[in-house]
Amino acid sequence: MVRKYKKKWYLRTAFSQISIINYKMSKNIVLKRGLDIPISGSAGLYVSKSMVPAVVAVCPDGVRGLLPRLLVKEGDRVLCGSPVIADKKNPDIILTAPASGTVKEVVRGEKRKLLAILIQTDPEQEYAGIDTADVKSALLSSGLWTLLTQRPYGVLADPSVTPKGIFVSAFNSAPLAADYEFTLGKEVNAIQKGIDALATLAPVHVSLDASVKDSAFAGLTGCTIHRFQGKHPAGNVGVQISHISPIMKGETVWTLTLNGLAAIGRLFLTGKVNVRRKVAVGGPAAIQPSYVDTLPGTPVKEFAPFYGNSSADEVRIISGDVLSGRCVGMNGYLGRDDDQVTIIREGTDKELLGWIRPFRFNQFSTDHSYFSWLLPRKRYDMDTNLHGGPRPFLMNDNYYSKVLPMDIYPVYLAKACLAGDIEKMEKFGIYEVLPEDLATCEFVDPSKNYIQDYIAKGIDLMLKEMA
Repeated sequence: MVRKYKKKWYLRTAFSQISIINYKMSKNIVLKRGLDIPISGSAGLYVSKSMVPAVVAVCPDGVRGLLPRLLVKEGDRVLCGSPVIADKKNPDIILTAPASGTVKEVVRGEKRKLLAILIQTDPEQEYAGIDTADVKSALLSSGLWTLLTQRPYGVLADPSVTPKGIFVSAFNSAPLAADYEFTLGKEVNAIQKGIDALATLAPVHVSLDASVKDSAFAGLTGCTIHRFQGKHPAGNVGVQISHISPIMKGETVWTLTLNGLAAIGRLFLTGKVNVRRKVAVGGPAAIQPSYVDTLPGTPVKEFAPFYGNSSADEVRIISGDVLSGRCVGMNGYLGRDDDQVTIIREGTDKELLGWIRPFRFNQFSTDHSYFSWLLPRKRYDMDTNLHGGPRPFLMNDNYYSKVLPMDIYPVYLAKACLAGDIEKMEKFGIYEVLPEDLATCEFVDPSKNYIQDYIAKGIDLMLKEMA
């Protein structure tokens, strides 16, 4: 594989060897490329609601690579941590109930595809006991193994594989992302316990935000600490891996979220499955943005106080951030790995004269097309309007590279994925990226191409042909 580095070409293998030798000594990695999107509606640092929702959903689609087999039926009683879905390829890998209660409904789609298991929760939660004597067995039997993502391709981690490292990002740089210092700053003991457990499987690497002084996570031990400074996507674990120890063909790494690491730590502290988290609910269309303490699989309707009487035609509700989150609508559920709900307006209004208007102080531009560059601290009430439709790719790769702090060529990679050219996908870095890593490229793309979709299709092809 070939890599661009300091405007020259070097063999990727040579650079990778240098990175592997030196990554343990990294202290402060400054990323000069990236983009912080100034969108309004950040969540206030307080919890406005704490709840166990009346119904929670277990959705197998949230785990890429899982071929689900149903283990329960309607009317069955389950405990928090009881198995409800198993993987047909590897029955040891299971999904467990995030709350105790009764299976209310098994939701299926076309061709009887399993979409969700709805659990009517108990007023008082009961927990299944988990034997934590062996780390891997405990993670598998608790269902928390599914919190681990394997790269390349972002699939469910294979228990039979030993990765070269387990990587965790202890900060999120995405627009309106949850502040981990607020949500998890008091759970350092659980996070440390999670590190101690995972360190028995592979070396653990934790990346911190260098701009945060006195971080609650700075004292973590048993892992290699890396500090990153820069704009989004500096908090993406894929970007961090590319600067710590790039993924070569044939290599494997595992990643998980900081919430996932805390959940694993709680398991080994208490012997119980506890996946509760503080969720940042915000966005330009959100009413009094703040945090909600809840469970993954919470129905979006539970967040109704944040969007009021708005209809589905007026607002778009996203599980995750505006760049790479998933539109779930008012009948959807909070994603398994998500700790953010974003509410934005549907951009259905047509603008008189459009981009040729001389003054557009309420529109954000990355390249000085409008006068927004004169207001660097302004936050914008952005909506879903694309202000144009897809058109041929802009050929200047530097336009996209300036918002992507990775040594790859995003346009050529996206085109290779679009063309289904496996050799070129390998050459231009398909092993290093997941779709969200190129979300900023999609945001600034004047051609309005769905770059994340192209990368996802490329990864699907690699899984089909190469895995």
